[in-house]
Amino acid sequence: MAGGIRNTKQLDTANAGRPQSHKPRDTKGALRGLWGYLCRYRALLLLALILTISGNLLALVGPKLSGRAIDAIEPGKGAVDFDTVFYYAGLMVVFYIASSLFSYLLSFVMQTISRKMARQMRDDVFHKLLSLPVGYFDTHLSGDIISRVSYDIDVINTSLSTDLVQICASVITVVGSFAMMVSIEPKLILVMVVTIPMSIFYTKYMAGKTRPLFRTRSVKLGAMNGFVEEMVSGQKTIGAYAREEVITRRFDAVNKEAVDAYYIADYYSCLVGPTVNFINNISLSLVTVFGAILYLLGQLTLGNISSFVLYSRKFSGPINEAANIISELQSALAAAERVFKLLGEEPETADVPGAVQLENVRGNVDIKGVFFGYTKERTIIKNLYMTAKEGSMIAIVGPTGAGKTTIINLLMRFYDVDGGEIYVDGHETKELTRASLRRAYAMVLQDTWVFGGTIFENIAYGKEDATMEEVVAAAKAAHIHSYIMRLPDGYQTILSENGVNISKGQKQLLTIARAMLLDAKMLILDEATSNVDTRTEIRIQKAMRRLMAGKTCFVIAHRLSTIQHADRILVVDHGDVVEQGTHGELMEKKGFYYQLYASQFE
Repeated sequence: MAGGIRNTKQLDTANAGRPQSHKPRDTKGALRGLWGYLCRYRALLLLALILTISGNLLALVGPKLSGRAIDAIEPGKGAVDFDTVFYYAGLMVVFYIASSLFSYLLSFVMQTISRKMARQMRDDVFHKLLSLPVGYFDTHLSGDIISRVSYDIDVINTSLSTDLVQICASVITVVGSFAMMVSIEPKLILVMVVTIPMSIFYTKYMAGKTRPLFRTRSVKLGAMNGFVEEMVSGQKTIGAYAREEVITRRFDAVNKEAVDAYYIADYYSCLVGPTVNFINNISLSLVTVFGAILYLLGQLTLGNISSFVLYSRKFSGPINEAANIISELQSALAAAERVFKLLGEEPETADVPGAVQLENVRGNVDIKGVFFGYTKERTIIKNLYMTAKEGSMIAIVGPTGAGKTTIINLLMRFYDVDGGEIYVDGHETKELTRASLRRAYAMVLQDTWVFGGTIFENIAYGKEDATMEEVVAAAKAAHIHSYIMRLPDGYQTILSENGVNISKGQKQLLTIARAMLLDAKMLILDEATSNVDTRTEIRIQKAMRRLMAGKTCFVIAHRLSTIQHADRILVVDHGDVVEQGTHGELMEKKGFYYQLYASQFE
């Protein structure tokens, strides 16, 4: 409901949610956030750590056994101790099979952790979205928000299930290989004194260079998703105005920005792997040369040279792998920053301590000296006074942008006033819980919303225990019952997402029936009959007056002929109530309302 009454008039929608200048982000904060999620699965993480250590240590034994098998051959004599060779070869097979088994189990455990973590993260993000104020959705594109819930969390999930395992394995392999090389021949380690720092410094340098590039890539994708979401929702309007070519050109520009961001990020990340691999190959060549010299000097056996070369490959391999996965890591960090930025958004202001539940609602509303602006620089509502007695109908009229919907936002406490007070049944709304205040209202908006489900479920949305008789009564009052009964499955007919398989007018009638069914003492109608024909509108108005007797109604209307019977009409212009009174009183004044009314019949 909160999302349906967004006032977008005061927004610069062309820039909302678009990529802005990129300041340094809190990467450490993103890492802490990820670690916080991982810590929820300590038992699985401990098992993963045990499997990682066990599997890699078993794999590290292989080169040592290979060296001993080679040394079982006596050079120059042609004699070979096949028993020893087969013994060590058999041990290698056993160790490598065991290592592979542990690796398989590790992959399964990490997939389980990442799946659980992605589900939990999506749950947290979704619940966070429900707790955010309406203003957040007014200033962020839907496509960008969806991108964070879907694409960004998918990137994190993929990185956790693969890259994290490779990093852990790489650390163990590097440390273990280094220890083995020292045990074989410390002198050969000197060869790596130059090449290892080169690899580390280069990788670190490129990581710093590519991190903002991947952050930009995520933002550009969010912008493109937002643009596509806007265009898909407005496809009929685009076709009606024959703007396909213009929209295509705009999409091409947005798409090119996203593709270019991908290309630049991938281009620099792809440089890392081959460069580090080149440095490692130089290291291997030097090891081979100096190992041969030590062999000729009798200080090293062939088996030891073979083992050392294998360990050097194992040592440099993880460094090369780390360089190759740097793009995924940077992308995951950028995605994590965006997700945790959303999770870190301030939720809707909490209820004040001691806030009370609004019970036994009668529907008396008083607005006293209210000031409000969506930004501090611009005040929309200025010193507003209004009184709505129990069971009365209050119409709010005025030109576009006058502040009509803003008044509704304040009544529902989607926004808090900057000054003044709003009272419901003698309680200031700030002293009431938001949930109880909003439950006191039923709402029908110009922008209809139906969800994928049966017609019965859509009408009964606000009243979970509604019976079929109550739903049918509401549908009859809204003049939608006969249409429903003509459908093959009646009230059990499944509506597609957003109700694309029924007309806009029929959707509006369904939302009117939904509001009629809700047992609320106050009703908000924001151009609620704009999508129905005039005859149906007249019948609905009569039905509403009959069924909502004793309820306080706030009606925003542009067609002034529909609110002639209102108990009080507020004429709003530039945030000020310039006139108040009944239709007859305002027509006699021949003021602003008279001009509005006359202009509709000229």
